[in-house]
Amino acid sequence: MQAALITPTQAGLVYAADLLIMLLRYGLFAGVAYAVFWRWKKARWQHRRIQPRFPDQHHIYTEIRYSVLTCLIFAAVGLGIFVARQHGFTRIYMSVGQYGWLYLVGSTVLAILAHDTYFYWTHRFMHLPGVYQRVHRIHHLSTNPSPWAAFAFHPLEAVVEAGIFPLLVFVLPLHPIAIVTFLTYMMGMNVLGHLGYEPYPARFLRTRFGRLHNTSTHHNMHHQFVKGNYGLYFNWWDQLMGTNHAKYQERFEKVAIIQRQQKEVA
Repeated sequence: MQAALITPTQAGLVYAADLLIMLLRYGLFAGVAYAVFWRWKKARWQHRRIQPRFPDQHHIYTEIRYSVLTCLIFAAVGLGIFVARQHGFTRIYMSVGQYGWLYLVGSTVLAILAHDTYFYWTHRFMHLPGVYQRVHRIHHLSTNPSPWAAFAFHPLEAVVEAGIFPLLVFVLPLHPIAIVTFLTYMMGMNVLGHLGYEPYPARFLRTRFGRLHNTSTHHNMHHQFVKGNYGLYFNWWDQLMGTNHAKYQERFEKVAIIQRQQKEVA
């Protein structure tokens, strides 16, 4: 039986709902991080700053404008996936019992790992001569990013960033719980990378988990120095490809040890 075509009114409603969800999620994660670290506890937590100075307010407004544009694009991709699912082209399923809870957890982890790989290699692509100047440079206007830079992309980069989601739902059976968990983790790690503060303890990079998982310092250094530190969630691609910044661990521990010393003095 052929699926009924979605009407323009229905498409408009789905797009509006997707956009509202995008803006609320972006506003919640980036807004709370900005309010707590950049406003409420700004003076008290200055010792946690990765780069001591702060960008001017005008630049933060620029980050927000580009992020809102990205949300508009992401919502359009969401509408496309909705239509594709209506016609049976995606592998989104609604009953947990169809594959079981173990698969649901495994598929969530697999989606995160797939996105980490996708991001690393598309990010490397964005740094190719020509592509960087025309597209990725917009994101790197934030040499000292705020949480509002999480979605601050050129429209073409926003399309590339959104590309992982259609790939996942067309290839991998995913339950809405897995999708929401994946998107929440993605947003949280994205904001952490642009937080401007290092919340992890001084010995984090010397633990098994810390050696594999990225930190706020990792991505902040990418913004500051442009080259190196291309990974998103995990550090293994940067380790395998030799693209970690040479002073990444030194920089991380300098910031983290200052945190510890400040607490001891207090």
